[in-house]
Amino acid sequence: MTGTLKRPAIGGVIFFAVAFVLASYFTFAAVQGDYGVFRRVRIEAEAHNLRSERDQLAAELAVLKNKTHRLSSDYLDLDLLDEQARKVLGQLRADEVVIR
Repeated sequence: MTGTLKRPAIGGVIFFAVAFVLASYFTFAAVQGDYGVFRRVRIEAEAHNLRSERDQLAAELAVLKNKTHRLSSDYLDLDLLDEQARKVLGQLRADEVVIR
């Protein structure tokens, strides 16, 4: 036998091509898919923003609850009542000075 050349088996080439395509697909899906790394980072950033908004709204709610309590019939803060009445009616007391 003098120098017979063997062609590579086509089955091996097809196997490695399919394996490469599958590996590429799963890598892409792991990075940019619906459950990928980039999506997770975006969800965590959105969750952080929503938590900060929730904390801000909770602080505003506490202020409003305090004002409501101070204007209730059980506990009446006359200074706050006077301030709110003047704010709504747009009136001033005689001893006040308006600076614009």
